[in-house]
Amino acid sequence: MIQNGDKVYIKPPRLREIISVTLNMLIVVFAGTGTYKMLSGAGSGTGLTASGFENFKFFTVLSNELCGVVACLWLIAYIINRTLPVLPKLFAASAAGLTFLIVAAFLAPMYPDLDMYAGGNFWFHLIVPVTGMAEFILYETQERIPFRYAAFSALAAFVYGVFYLGNILVNGIGTWPDTNDWYGFLNWGWGIGLVIFAVTVLLNFGTAVLLRAINNGIYRLSHKGE
Repeated sequence: MIQNGDKVYIKPPRLREIISVTLNMLIVVFAGTGTYKMLSGAGSGTGLTASGFENFKFFTVLSNELCGVVACLWLIAYIINRTLPVLPKLFAASAAGLTFLIVAAFLAPMYPDLDMYAGGNFWFHLIVPVTGMAEFILYETQERIPFRYAAFSALAAFVYGVFYLGNILVNGIGTWPDTNDWYGFLNWGWGIGLVIFAVTVLLNFGTAVLLRAINNGIYRLSHKGE
């Protein structure tokens, strides 16, 4: 029991702890900034953006919001001296990483006349995904991350794709700009669309595998010799 006159030693936070707190705070701020620009119409209106809350139909938006929410939950858990499970962190980081890949490798080349990094898209297509992946890579875990967590993380793209294609089956494709195929995955027919769906899920899985592998590699290095 601490009494008057007793010396109290407070253990200072470690470097990786400081980095995690800083990056999670930045993710919350960046996601909030992107959301504000998206909802307020402060963006350029280019790059497959809709109006207001209609933007929440995009996986690229949802993945960033998820990343922001998980970062916020992590900070709350940190403040109350609790630990957030690592699976939500991997789930969110790999989903945001998939967004980065989809935009850089597919949407930007497919729509060269649209600026995919303007306005709110700058935050949702670049800043939040890169920060989210970097935060997870440096995230300190108590043990190695199981491989099955990467498979669970691929559910983000799978579930979204099922709803995306299911909506088209039920309500039809429609015509641009009021189309249910807002990503244009069925521009070449259902066959190619299903291939794109499968590749997207695999990319989500691959992103999770890569992030897990790098994090586990850092874990092994930090515990070498123990």
